[in-house]
Amino acid sequence: MSCIEQMKYKLHLERTSFKEAREYVEKNSDEVYYVQPGYRIFKDYYLIGVPPVAIGVKGKELLFPYVKPCHGTFVMSIESEEEINRLREQERQKILSSLRKGKR
Repeated sequence: MSCIEQMKYKLHLERTSFKEAREYVEKNSDEVYYVQPGYRIFKDYYLIGVPPVAIGVKGKELLFPYVKPCHGTFVMSIESEEEINRLREQERQKILSSLRKGKR
């Protein structure tokens, strides 16, 4: 496993609270998805935080909170159409599953 800091990223907020990170993602994204702590991104990284964890999409960038132990919560973005498509597909599957349960 490599370090997320080795990826090409933009830092939007540093050493902030979970609440402020969520609000920033909500206000600065074209699309917002809510996931549970432990959600996996970029195959090797797990998001931690206070649920629900907001992940945003703005253009080709994925905007998300990142917790660095002993340093706090940051909001960062990384360009990744592949990861955005994976997030959209997972959310679509959740909706379809919920609709199927409602028809029973």
